[in-house]
Amino acid sequence: MNIRLPKNWFFILLLSGCNDGLVDDPIPFVSFAEEIINLSLPQYSSSLGFDGGTYAINGKGVRGIIVYRLNASTYRAYERNCSFQPNDVCATIDVHPSRLFFFDACCNSNFDLADGNPTAGPAFRPLRQYRTQLTGTILTITDEIIN
Repeated sequence: MNIRLPKNWFFILLLSGCNDGLVDDPIPFVSFAEEIINLSLPQYSSSLGFDGGTYAINGKGVRGIIVYRLNASTYRAYERNCSFQPNDVCATIDVHPSRLFFFDACCNSNFDLADGNPTAGPAFRPLRQYRTQLTGTILTITDEIIN
């Protein structure tokens, strides 16, 4: 048996072995019912009653949601599923103990609190952000992805 390889077989083999190291697995999507938060209630006012405050919601989205108060009229809702290798069991973000950024201890990625963009580590995509709407003291979070 005689196998014929194309003239540029080595170049094709070389290219097929290249990997830039970026994993582009999308974050899975899990639909959820609206989350309604009355910011005047003590359990929320103690954590979201000041700029830079955060509150974690379990059971929504893929791995939960972290709500971040940018200012009195702007709240962000981020998926806790890390954007780098999101299917890894440990790909979950938390607020760093310094309260200055989000981090994923699994891949060592850091993310900006105000916009969810990666600031360190292997992550190259922002955190998934869900739509929020503030009406008076009622904050509504939907599963509509806004980034």
